[in-house]
Amino acid sequence: MTTEIAVISGKGGTGKTTITAAFASIAKKIVLADCDVDAPDLHILLQPNILSTSDYIGTKVAIIDESLCTNCGLCEQHCRYDAAHPPVIDPIACEGCGVCEYVCPETAVRMEDNVSGLLFESETRYGPMAHARLHAGEGNSGKVVTEVRKRALDLGKKYELSTILIDGSPGIGCPVIATVTGIHLGVIVTEPTLSGIHDMKRVLSLMKQFKTTPVVIINKFDLNPDMTHEIESFCKEEGIEVLGTIPFDSVMTKSMVAAKTLPEFAPDHPITHTLEGMWQRIIALASK
Repeated sequence: MTTEIAVISGKGGTGKTTITAAFASIAKKIVLADCDVDAPDLHILLQPNILSTSDYIGTKVAIIDESLCTNCGLCEQHCRYDAAHPPVIDPIACEGCGVCEYVCPETAVRMEDNVSGLLFESETRYGPMAHARLHAGEGNSGKVVTEVRKRALDLGKKYELSTILIDGSPGIGCPVIATVTGIHLGVIVTEPTLSGIHDMKRVLSLMKQFKTTPVVIINKFDLNPDMTHEIESFCKEEGIEVLGTIPFDSVMTKSMVAAKTLPEFAPDHPITHTLEGMWQRIIALASK
């Protein structure tokens, strides 16, 4: 059985991707999925060799055939997105709903596939990787995440790897919902700040709705010991396991500047050993 583990954060900037890359380095043979499709950056640390690239067709967009359009205005009248202005359609405003095509008496409107981004299948030094990149201004990131996860599952079957490690999106929107649905374990990386605690609680609430088991890592815990204690107390009251804490240390930044994971950059550093212990616990919990 394939085990899917997602590292999420509730908010950006908590160190989620750095920790995901470190876990990948510790795990060695694993399938990776970068589901932060709006701002993917796992590839910066892992520098994957891209094996295949394909278009992602997320939506359709309306096109008006000017030779057939009589400027009757019905499409403009019924377009709720203010995209139809015959004889042209604003491709950015168009949501691809197809109402204009339906109401056009001259069949002058047709719907065409809209290439919203790119899907990649790559190889990294730790295993195969599925990832994507949306074009600027494109939406439907939840659907892209679903496609990335599907491809990661296929890569797992192809290479006979049973664990998928997902780098999720910040926030609690569609891409996060698509990331945590059906996974075995969600690892929340938080930090001891007001926004960190607030967003951790929001993403925990989301995971509860989807019956996903959460665990918590407190990054840069020593920057505010009082808030770290608050997070630990909250998790204890809610029955949520805190995997551990990571202190603020410039070695994390130095490893990123060197485009290496922390275990590669500093294999004997205490934080590396802390992360190794966390990963062993994550595997044990996800395997239950």
